[in-house]
Amino acid sequence: MTLAIGSLQLGLIYGILALGIFISFRILNIPDLTADGSFTFGLSVSAALCAAGHPLAGMLLGALAGALAGAVTGLLQTKLEIHPILAGILTMSSLYSVNLFVLGSSPNLSLINCATLFTGLNALMPGNRELVKTLLPLIFCGLSAAVLIWFFRTNLGLCIRATGNNENMVRASSINVAGMKILTLAVSNAFVALSGALLAQYQGYADISSGIGMVVVGLASVIIGETIVGHRSVTLGLISAVLGSVIYRFIIALALEASIFPAYALRVVSAVIVVIALAVPVARKRAYDRGTRKKAQRDA
Repeated sequence: MTLAIGSLQLGLIYGILALGIFISFRILNIPDLTADGSFTFGLSVSAALCAAGHPLAGMLLGALAGALAGAVTGLLQTKLEIHPILAGILTMSSLYSVNLFVLGSSPNLSLINCATLFTGLNALMPGNRELVKTLLPLIFCGLSAAVLIWFFRTNLGLCIRATGNNENMVRASSINVAGMKILTLAVSNAFVALSGALLAQYQGYADISSGIGMVVVGLASVIIGETIVGHRSVTLGLISAVLGSVIYRFIIALALEASIFPAYALRVVSAVIVVIALAVPVARKRAYDRGTRKKAQRDA
């Protein structure tokens, strides 16, 4: 039971990360590697402000920090015409030093005896610690998904979706493509950083290496969700990303609980899950093609 609750809690927290990855990967069709750095950026800002006694400000400014990181990547891509992958790597690498600065030149920061949103809500609901640790991620994840579903139905959201679908058509329609890309990457990394900010307060510490492999985690969540639910619309895609995140955390937890893999092999397991999830649609298509050819041969 503890395993299931813990997996659900982490799945919801990383579900916010999956929403951010979905925006850049599926809507804008850009492989944004900024996520590893912006996740830790949000985590570091949140932890630093919690240590200063401002947990709510930590969440808000953590998300804003991620948006700033995403905007920098967007500027590198659009104004300096740097390749999207290289632009993300440059921003991610730079953020390592920035995150160390935010954490006070220390690789980690403990939040023991510091006020967080979890300790604050736990004081209002004494004796319900696990409920609080589930309720807050559920609220943040649910609100994040709802805001994004609404946003991508607005005129601005439709312009962003059009930019991802057909950049040349959007440019011909006098829409600022560069502005759309910068804004989208800012929004994407804002949610990635929000996930990191919530994780810092959930686990009670921040570590400079927390963001390693977050792109893979986010992609695994998005692809698992799409494999199960599909991605026929943006709304369904956002919901499936959160669902995929929860399923992904259950898979990881079961693998570790069964001692199939040692803990240090977690990243390899994540990569294998992504490969398998990517291979499922290909296998389905090939099976369908084989069935179609056989039917055509029989009919002939």
